[in-house]
Amino acid sequence: MSVEFIGMIHHKQGSEIRPAGPMVLDRGYIKDFAQAAEAGGFDRILIGYFADGADGFLVGALAAQYTERLGMLVAHRPGFISPPVAARKFATLDQITGGRVAMHVITGGEDSEMLRDGDVSTKEDRYARTDEYLDVLKKIWTDPAPTVDHEGRFYTIKGASTTLRCFQQPRIPIFFGGASEAAIAVAGKHADVYMLWGETHAQVRDITTRLRAEAAKYGRTMRFSLSFRPVLAPTEDEAWARAERIKQRIIELRAKAGLLTKEPANEGSKRLLAAAAQGERLDKRLWTGAALATGARGNTTGLVGTPMQVAEALVEYYDMGVDTFLVRGFDPLDDNIEYGRSLLPLTKQLIAEREGQRTAAE
Repeated sequence: MSVEFIGMIHHKQGSEIRPAGPMVLDRGYIKDFAQAAEAGGFDRILIGYFADGADGFLVGALAAQYTERLGMLVAHRPGFISPPVAARKFATLDQITGGRVAMHVITGGEDSEMLRDGDVSTKEDRYARTDEYLDVLKKIWTDPAPTVDHEGRFYTIKGASTTLRCFQQPRIPIFFGGASEAAIAVAGKHADVYMLWGETHAQVRDITTRLRAEAAKYGRTMRFSLSFRPVLAPTEDEAWARAERIKQRIIELRAKAGLLTKEPANEGSKRLLAAAAQGERLDKRLWTGAALATGARGNTTGLVGTPMQVAEALVEYYDMGVDTFLVRGFDPLDDNIEYGRSLLPLTKQLIAEREGQRTAAE
């Protein structure tokens, strides 16, 4: 089993500790980040979906222009455009990039966020719509017939063209996020890679067991990805001190902005807060301080230590069956460069050694 690393790019520099500037879109930052990720050995970069952010298809196309190998994982909310249109958009980008595109399906858990884009559907309806949406997408991408018809609860489609195929065959990979029961049911049917935020060992074992069982109902298997915010330093004490500074900076900036920490509506955030309720340092390296300070909005749990210590922590998750890691920093570009310099090669080395030992023992 090989390991895959994903970074996360935004359309401009900014994070919980670095307020974004007034620039609408920073082409130079996108270029620098994408090229640093490729040089550092990342396999893909995630382009997130935000109701106040730049269009992910276009950011991905721009980042691809500046790179040769790096994959583009484009976050996508099903239902905002029709399935045939989405199928053409993803297939077009996959053709333009020579097969470097994947879709990250985020159905959406916060009603307030969905309303910003005009979606008034309930959470249950959104996941039912996602299920049907992905059925149609996959059929358009893979059906040998020249056209596709579909009659369902949410979509009626007559004669959708299958002419524009993905560069990758039979189709682009589908990544999937969401931790509710409805999300797990849809992921089991459709996901190639299921993406979790960084959780405790016990939580990861629990949810991956449930997802494997769900996928088995369809005769399928899936891979798993974890998302972390690694906090690195030359010594362990320095790394934990840096994590504390990050937490205090988050608290300071949120207070200045008048942001309140509210009870989250999505299950992923609830799971992170459930972990945080056990303490700020869990499983030796898992840090929940930023999750507590933000109400666990987004992937906010970290792994703290020296590059080798954090690499060893990632390998522990690898031993549980996780083969993909999304790592992004609180200092986005600088941390991206540092991960490529130290964390990624060390983790790959440890996993190669682990696989070598297993092969020798067989």
